[in-house]
Amino acid sequence: MGTPGEGLGRCSHALIRGVPESLASGEGAGAGLPALDLAKAQREHGVLGGKLRQRLGLQLLELPPEESLPLGPLLGDTAVIQGDTALITRPWSPARRPEVDGVRKALQDLGLRIVEMGDENATLDGTDVLFTGREFFVGLSKWTNHRGAEIVADTFRDFAVSTVPVSSPSHLRGLCGMGGPRTVVAGSSDAAQKAVRAMAVLTDHPYASLTLPDDAAADCLFLRPGLPGVPPFLLHRGGGDLPNSQEALQKLSDVTLVPVSCSELEKAGAGLSSLCLVLSTRPHS
Repeated sequence: MGTPGEGLGRCSHALIRGVPESLASGEGAGAGLPALDLAKAQREHGVLGGKLRQRLGLQLLELPPEESLPLGPLLGDTAVIQGDTALITRPWSPARRPEVDGVRKALQDLGLRIVEMGDENATLDGTDVLFTGREFFVGLSKWTNHRGAEIVADTFRDFAVSTVPVSSPSHLRGLCGMGGPRTVVAGSSDAAQKAVRAMAVLTDHPYASLTLPDDAAADCLFLRPGLPGVPPFLLHRGGGDLPNSQEALQKLSDVTLVPVSCSELEKAGAGLSSLCLVLSTRPHS
């Protein structure tokens, strides 16, 4: 078998969804969230799309905003993708479950094999799932339960799947992520450090680890673009969002750092990994 991170394949496409006005107005699933500057959120989202397309060289597919889906831009929660298989999730919040429909169709159109979660007792948010290239870790959180994790294991049988308790009001990807093919990055909070220690006990594969001052800085995306000769990228929150973590991120010398901002979208619960779906293989057309 190969080295850790080998399964983090070369990326070809990225999928995002536009920001609706209802996200700023607090309608529907966004009710009770802090006031949000719609124009700023849309600018952040536009810059993210531009970085994915121009800096990383991915084919960008953008679903239009839907006013009935205030949290629709957080489409990273709607699917778990590995190779040519996409597991369509069953979000914990019933109000968010219609978000999967447009994502399902887009992934079907790209030729991915679609797997549905038919068990009404299962809940799963995609940002509770961390794929390291060799295995999956599924965070057991407010949003994801044991049955949801079992369906991840049933779907991706070629990989080990382990569950990690998440002891904070966060998804697993809001606490830790992959900073390179063999490096796990994690925030400095007790919850983040507990998650990393649990992962270290559960895995048979050695990973380096890097602690970042901010938990949100660990919510990053390690990407190998499909262009030949181009080194891997790490899409991460920049200094305007999280200045205290930038010096530590510079220690990741094997990647090209690509900073983006999502400080306004964060008010709606968005982390960086929730704002896009990246296909790590070239789907069949």
